[in-house]
Amino acid sequence: MDRLIIASAQLNPCVGDIAGNIALARTARVKAAEKGADLLVLPELFVIGYPPEDLVLKPSAVSDCRAALEAIASETDDGGPAILIGVPWLGDQGLHNAVALLDGGKVQALRFKRELPNYAVFDEKRVFVQGRDAEPMLVRGVPIGVPICEDIWFPGVCTNLRKRGAQLLIVPNGSPYRRQVPAERLAVARERVAETGLPLIYVNQLGGQDELAFDGGSFALSASGELVQTLPRFGEALSLATWKRVGSTRWVCEEAELLPQIEGNEADYAAMVLALGDYVNKNRFPGVVLGLSGGIDSAITAAVAVDALGAERVHCVMMPSRYTSQESLDDALGVATFLGVRLTTIDIEPAVSAYGAMLSPLFADTKPDITEENIQSRARAVTLMALSNKFGAMVLTTGNKSEMAVGYATLYGDMCGGYNVLKDLYKTEVFALSRWRNANKPQGALGPDGMVMPVRVIDKPPTAELRANQTDQDSLPPYEALDDMLRGLVDHEEDVDALVARGHAPESVRRIQNLLYIAEYKRRQAPPGVKIGGKNFGRDRRYPITNRYRDGV
Repeated sequence: MDRLIIASAQLNPCVGDIAGNIALARTARVKAAEKGADLLVLPELFVIGYPPEDLVLKPSAVSDCRAALEAIASETDDGGPAILIGVPWLGDQGLHNAVALLDGGKVQALRFKRELPNYAVFDEKRVFVQGRDAEPMLVRGVPIGVPICEDIWFPGVCTNLRKRGAQLLIVPNGSPYRRQVPAERLAVARERVAETGLPLIYVNQLGGQDELAFDGGSFALSASGELVQTLPRFGEALSLATWKRVGSTRWVCEEAELLPQIEGNEADYAAMVLALGDYVNKNRFPGVVLGLSGGIDSAITAAVAVDALGAERVHCVMMPSRYTSQESLDDALGVATFLGVRLTTIDIEPAVSAYGAMLSPLFADTKPDITEENIQSRARAVTLMALSNKFGAMVLTTGNKSEMAVGYATLYGDMCGGYNVLKDLYKTEVFALSRWRNANKPQGALGPDGMVMPVRVIDKPPTAELRANQTDQDSLPPYEALDDMLRGLVDHEEDVDALVARGHAPESVRRIQNLLYIAEYKRRQAPPGVKIGGKNFGRDRRYPITNRYRDGV
């Protein structure tokens, strides 16, 4: 066969929805057949969804995947496209992260992932066994190497496939989004192309899965490393590329789409919208409810929710206390008006006063402090959870990464909820993203074309308004300095001395380091939130709660 039409399908599976994922594959195959494809390529572990975590340790889940795979394999005796699809497979050596070739009515071949990632958000060595060096698959007479995701991040697998006769590399992936990863994927793929002299087709998953957003962004490279095909980022797509054999073994791309790729703030925002939308929809919540304070964090959270779900599925609640300013009331109304959402005002002062009366015998000889501040936050949490329980909407929390890092959040108060789209955004990034969204509407967003919040929401000093004339900078360094310290301590594991050398005061760095460590117990109890940067709290960073180590002391 001297011409091969390959359909790359970056689709949005749901972990554990085996029947639903197979239905997606079946529909994609019909579309690929209508376009004349010879081969349909689906992402890594598509049958069960990625990452399945310990779900694949359940024998019935693995056997159900095998039955579903064999069922769709039986449908490939109709002369339509062959299918490359990822599946967990129990073999003689144990459980594998596998890719199956389906053609001619049966499972023609299986290949097992060799390089199992066990860092950052990945822990595949926990559930899978390592595959061995494999031969290329024979797809309609063409020897094709099928390294799986992490297999291309090291030279061995692809080099071995080339030596064994592969003429083309096809890579199914489950690669989650973070800011740096698109450029890293392309660089790694070009390294493998340079080492092997083979064209490479990279097919990546799309969709939100708990704390991860999979951005798609599939592509293909010629044997010289030139981009010859790009699929959209953060959107489902089925895209065909026509490959022609020149001579006995060399393949060139004759025709394919080259679509523009979003990046920067637009990509970060798209990841948040995708992750939240899928979390709500895949878990079958009717919508979301959140506290709208008039501040920037709740404003951008509400905007993401509206862009993901539509205004009719977002309920905002303003919960003023005695310390809430008229400015905050006006700004919350302004956000709700821009977004077109329902805004309910519920005064929490009666609840706060009731707690004050209940506790007054014990607090009689004490001065008001953070205890009374936290009671206000927890009264708001009880209010939101009551609305959630009564009407079914999931509570969104609105704390950012800077606050979560130093514990500037109330456990069982403003941390209470089911999901947090700002969990991996530092405060300075919240400002930047809010300015960006006020000037731009992302493609596919369900929210307004224009502004989503009054400019004053972005420009005014941040405050929790839990005491009179309070601002965040009463307790914390300026956010530019704080975020630089936190990026060093969290994202890059820098020593105190390195941060001091960058100009930060030693006592300030030591204080922030201490706050970071002692707030670990809070973060362990925080809701999930989408990963955006290099290292998020949760899957990426696992520090002990009981921990006396301090650097630079």
